[in-house]
Amino acid sequence: MSSLFSIAQAMKDVGDRTHRNPSALASSISLAFNIYSVRGYCPSLHPEFIDSLPSMETITLTISDETLRDGQQQVGLFFDTEVEHELAFRIARTGVQQMALMPAVHASEASLVQRLIAEGLGHQVIASTMLSREAIAQSLACGAQQIILFHAVSDRLLALRDPDLRRHPDYRHKILDDGIPDALLDQAREAMLKKVLQHLQYAKDQGLQVCFAAEDASRTDTDFLVDCIRKFEPYIDHFLLCDTVGLLTPETTRRWIADLLDQTHHARLAVHFHNDMGMALENTIQAVCAGACGISGTFSGIGERAGNVALEQVLQGLKWRFGWEVEGIDYDALPAVTEYLDTLGARAHAPYSPAAQRHESGVHVNSLLRDRQSYCIFPYVEPEIWFGKCSGVSNLQSLFENPSEGSQSPLTRQQYEQLRTQLKAWAIAQKRSFSAAEVLALIDQGVLKL
Repeated sequence: MSSLFSIAQAMKDVGDRTHRNPSALASSISLAFNIYSVRGYCPSLHPEFIDSLPSMETITLTISDETLRDGQQQVGLFFDTEVEHELAFRIARTGVQQMALMPAVHASEASLVQRLIAEGLGHQVIASTMLSREAIAQSLACGAQQIILFHAVSDRLLALRDPDLRRHPDYRHKILDDGIPDALLDQAREAMLKKVLQHLQYAKDQGLQVCFAAEDASRTDTDFLVDCIRKFEPYIDHFLLCDTVGLLTPETTRRWIADLLDQTHHARLAVHFHNDMGMALENTIQAVCAGACGISGTFSGIGERAGNVALEQVLQGLKWRFGWEVEGIDYDALPAVTEYLDTLGARAHAPYSPAAQRHESGVHVNSLLRDRQSYCIFPYVEPEIWFGKCSGVSNLQSLFENPSEGSQSPLTRQQYEQLRTQLKAWAIAQKRSFSAAEVLALIDQGVLKL
């Protein structure tokens, strides 16, 4: 009983230090046992174990927050503008170097970017920007000083998005598994490299600080990925490796990052890992141990499907497991973000759960409709398409051109775009996402008009 009481007392001490933040529970338990041991409450522990507990040192690591961008792609999660504004300032006070928002999602997001920059957060706000001059111009118009340009790099996604392949008479309806010739895939790779380099140069010419996010990097041919890193490196602050579908393991992550660093002469590589298989936290920690220069994630791990790595867990894990405190981070400010998210009911969907198989992002749905494996790695579940603030035309096409949804005839492109505009406005007004059945009901009721 006395031992249990001592552990409980250690837990209380840790709880005081973490402000009883539920998201830091795992780190708190570990720390409690360390405190318990150090105090001599467990004499059976070998002195060498006690001596091996980490002493604190400061490390340099770029922390990129995606709570207001990727986090809001979680189906069913909605933050209105004032909530986003409050969250932004709470996140900024933690000391993260970057805080991502995407102006192109909606006019309200563009206005929020402008507002935050005007209120003094320009050094932290980074605009997630599609690969086009128009999108770059929009980010500039919002006052952004730094942007993240992103593009798919894997053959699976390039096969779905390359303009020439999409027009090819023999392969426009094919996916990677259908045996697209290597020569055509090589052409798609070269076209992507040329397009990205043109836009990186253009963004730099506009005076922007640029990062590049390599979508689906974890499923990309290693030699081609190395080629991308080498070619893009002169234009960017860091190259963000995305495990877009969350298929990495800790063992493969550490080897992957170490090999890429070796082959690129230690380029500035950061990581952005999803949690589909429940391993984003350990994968991220292993990436840092292997030499990654930065991490990207969300507070409380919110995000599409099963979410992203939880930033507060990575920061606390590095601190209490290895004695590494990240330079510039105010650890006392972390609970103010996670506790606020908790009051909003913002929690990540559990890995492998039905809710983690839902998709709302228009870009993702467009690919998912053509190739199930583009954004779904589990063969035993059927992905669900939902509708909301982040939806695109493709979401609505799935509704009207999918016999299983009881669709009638396809709409024109103009009708789809008009319906998308109405749907986004309704989702924002109602502060929620909608299932396919709910959208059809809204159309039948005349709330959404064709």
